[in-house]
Amino acid sequence: MGRFLLTRLGLAAITLFLLSVFVFVGANLLPGDVARRKLGNLASQDAVDQLNHQLGTDKPILVQYWNWITGLLHGDLGTSLSYALPVNQLIGPALLNSLKLAAFAFVMVVPLAIVGGVIAAMKRDRLTDRIITIGGLSLAVVPEFVTGIVLILIFGLWLNLFPVSADAPDGSSILTQLKYLFLPALTLVIVLFGYISRITRAGTIEALDADYTRTAVLKGLPRRTVVRRHVLRNSLLPTIAVIATQTGYLIGGLVVIETLFNYHGMGQLIFTAANDKDFPLLASSVLLVGIVFLVATLLADLAYSLLNPRIRYATPE
Repeated sequence: MGRFLLTRLGLAAITLFLLSVFVFVGANLLPGDVARRKLGNLASQDAVDQLNHQLGTDKPILVQYWNWITGLLHGDLGTSLSYALPVNQLIGPALLNSLKLAAFAFVMVVPLAIVGGVIAAMKRDRLTDRIITIGGLSLAVVPEFVTGIVLILIFGLWLNLFPVSADAPDGSSILTQLKYLFLPALTLVIVLFGYISRITRAGTIEALDADYTRTAVLKGLPRRTVVRRHVLRNSLLPTIAVIATQTGYLIGGLVVIETLFNYHGMGQLIFTAANDKDFPLLASSVLLVGIVFLVATLLADLAYSLLNPRIRYATPE
């Protein structure tokens, strides 16, 4: 296990390095000019060139990347070209907001989807199974903004039960923050329920048909004990993988939801940085999302070994 962790950490470092290169190069390929965007279309070209020189955006891309990556290794993420503020001050609050929304959505959708998938598998090919699987997948294919708008209309405007904005006032209590986050979190639950429950259902059906399950039943173990000890421990393995892959999406991919609910998270920050060609902010934000994703997948691998001790990881000699 120790060698496995070291190998994964080494591969993660290589992945993050390549990710930083691709993002920085891709950001420079985006159309637009940082100085022109800040000064406006009426500014003279001399003023634009002077500001580009001041910001350092007129330097070769390799020089810009080297300056950024060396600062990153010393704990300095650089200065945002759009906000003229240290990137640390912008990423910190945005990451905290995204973590709040992601945690709230996970707390709701993971137990609900797992229970739904297990029930669908236990009632395979029956009406309950069809309602859960077809209904969940049908809701999952609906675009996020459509689901969000429907929830805003029903619960925010017509019933007036929840606020239509996810940005709670400063100093709000935890319950108040959860109230503001409920509608965007419910949107995520609707989107993710179908995927997670479907994978759980497939894993549970495979575990139910496995030889070890038949052996446990033939031994006379109660059905509840068989499901808890033998079926769930093995059926949850693919579910954990799906949940881990959704972590990066929940932290940095919620551009539509965060914009719709006026929530200042990582998704909205990345979109703004890309739109403004803010290289330091964009590269640092995407790199942070990559770190969160790699940590989530590593935790998922560790959870594999806890749920199924027969799994052993090996590294090449």
